[in-house]
Amino acid sequence: MKEWFFELLFVLSYSRKTQWAIILGALGYIFINLLGNYMLNNFHLTGILEPMTYFVKDKLSGKYDKAALGCLGSFWLLAIKLYCKDKKRFYNSW
Repeated sequence: MKEWFFELLFVLSYSRKTQWAIILGALGYIFINLLGNYMLNNFHLTGILEPMTYFVKDKLSGKYDKAALGCLGSFWLLAIKLYCKDKKRFYNSW
């Protein structure tokens, strides 16, 4: 088990692309959630549609959450792909 963990740390420490993919995925997730919160902060329907404000906010908030999770998942899948490529590159060169 220790060898697997040290191998993971070794490849991650030398793979800049993998590091950037992990960081950009986390930052994208945070940014999209903050953007969604900002956009929906002052959202109010007026007139006869006013009772639907909470329902519409909830639906739009769910859309932002799904977009943020999609960003996080796609960047982390890219990180896994890059990790595998770099692992092969590092261990085939020795």
